[in-house]
Amino acid sequence: MITIVNYGLGNIGAFVNIYKRMNIATKIATNANDLLGSTHIILPGVGAFDHAMDLLSASGMREPLEEITQQDKIPILGICVGMQILAESSDEGVATGLGWIKGRVVSFANDPVSSALPTPHMGWNDVKQVRSSVLFKGLETDARFYFLHSFYFLCAESGNAEAHANYGINFACAVQRDNVFGVQFHPEKSHHWGAILLKNFAEV
Repeated sequence: MITIVNYGLGNIGAFVNIYKRMNIATKIATNANDLLGSTHIILPGVGAFDHAMDLLSASGMREPLEEITQQDKIPILGICVGMQILAESSDEGVATGLGWIKGRVVSFANDPVSSALPTPHMGWNDVKQVRSSVLFKGLETDARFYFLHSFYFLCAESGNAEAHANYGINFACAVQRDNVFGVQFHPEKSHHWGAILLKNFAEV
């Protein structure tokens, strides 16, 4: 059962619809009890880092998610801000992130090359694997995804970066540590490429 965490951020219905077309069972979690029985978890998100952390904590699901993912090792996929809060901290705010993948979230505005480009980074971009990943099975070449963000994940350990995109600089747009996955782009808005990635996650 794929559980989509609804803590007030993200297009929950889009994920439900994509999996419904694949005949893959999903449910939506709005509280801790809804997380019971999950085999996979999707943590979507749009907006600001601190706001996302505040809402997740207020939902009562932060501690159960910690137990499910860090102790029981249930696969989890963070998307957009849902990926960013997997980090330890963000230049966007002062809140402490989940810290499930070591690193911090930094602004394109802090780099002399990417700062010359418009922000947010919005639209379609190529995604290139930097190491083999179950998420990108069948997406090894010519994969394009839809982005909308002004901050990106800077991994403390380069081996946690699965794929890069380029926006003036190469940045990690997909990360993984054990059962914890994250993508900066929006697979739910990325046509068949996104559907393939979401199917791959369901098969982890």
